Amino acid sequence: MKKIEERFCTYVQIDTQSDPESTSFPSTEKQKNLSRVLVEELLDLGLSDAHMDEFGYVYATLKSNVEQKVPVICFCAHVDTSPDCTGENVKPIIHRNYQGTDIILPDDTNQVISPKDHPYLLEKIGEDIVTASGTTLLGADDKAGVAVIMDFVQTMVSNPEYPHGDIRILFTPDEEIGHGVDFVNIEKLGADYGYTLDAGERGCYEDETFSADGAIVNFYGVSAHPGYAKGKLVNALKIAGDFLSRLPRTEFSPETTEGREGFVHPVSMGGSAEHAWVKFIVRDFITAQLTSHKERMEAIVQQTVADYPSAHYDIQVQEQYRNMKDVVGLTPAISANAIKAIEMAGIVPQLSSARGGTDGSRLSFMGLPCPNIFTGEMAFHGKHEYVSIQDMEKASEVLVHLSKLWTVKESL
Repeated sequence: MKKIEERFCTYVQIDTQSDPESTSFPSTEKQKNLSRVLVEELLDLGLSDAHMDEFGYVYATLKSNVEQKVPVICFCAHVDTSPDCTGENVKPIIHRNYQGTDIILPDDTNQVISPKDHPYLLEKIGEDIVTASGTTLLGADDKAGVAVIMDFVQTMVSNPEYPHGDIRILFTPDEEIGHGVDFVNIEKLGADYGYTLDAGERGCYEDETFSADGAIVNFYGVSAHPGYAKGKLVNALKIAGDFLSRLPRTEFSPETTEGREGFVHPVSMGGSAEHAWVKFIVRDFITAQLTSHKERMEAIVQQTVADYPSAHYDIQVQEQYRNMKDVVGLTPAISANAIKAIEMAGIVPQLSSARGGTDGSRLSFMGLPCPNIFTGEMAFHGKHEYVSIQDMEKASEVLVHLSKLWTVKESL
């Protein structure tokens, strides 16, 4: 019997950072190091079909212990950590009986996790908080979800009297770079409904995400020898810079929006005098608004290019994911059971819309409706990341109640 904190602290010390520049899948082989550990632990817990496939996905089944036929439920979490901050040599530190003070991280004392910046900490007084040491992220996103699912499996195996149908376990790589379910075998998974474990505050339940597109704006100038360029050179890099300077500064961007407001966000740029490019992400809860955002962006592009004779542009757009609400909302029991399970754990549910996406966003449109449940992971993708052990324990308890609810006729 392993405590959830022991599992979590073991998992975060395994470097599983994904790489957005990689052309392989998974993007980094080291992600499989954690997947192999999980397979062995699942086998030790008696899930005899646990295995990792060639893509790094872990599949396993907690077999039904009820006679009646009930929906097959999948619990899913991702093993990779964000490329935004290093995940190498993570040193987890448990701050027992937290009392609301600043947490100074020992390996870089300039890194201070303060309740002033992280007010949720004030709700964690008396609990046990896990942080990294100051030079890395922690990896609670989403190894907290991994630990929650593994703790749930252990609880169910140790308490065979707890009723449940077939529960499918899925651990994915490369979620952080948007490719988490590229090679999931939905037929093999064989689940009717799913839940990702990848949300934050205790009680949080997300059945809605952004709809998302990616866009690349290409600017084409005219190259010329710089010594003889007068009247000839049209510098595409300068056009790109001019375009970026014309984007609205008080709206239309991540740093100026909140709630249900969408945005357009430049994430990278590059090129040369002849050809420059800017990559964007486009986000909104209303899918139709993505078109409006792209049209507005293109209007600014057109205004910019008009000031540079002989220059031209094109825009390439790629669909990334869509609002899971469009699918999850078709089966009310999915959300009703999750909310009731949270309440059965003695928690007030917090219904939320995720200003981002999860594996569940794409799984929903692949035929597996898949909203998102809390784990306690907070301040993810940076050195101030933290998680409450008690939040993880509560999330595990929610899964126990949720599994039971899917066996009750009135809940179907």
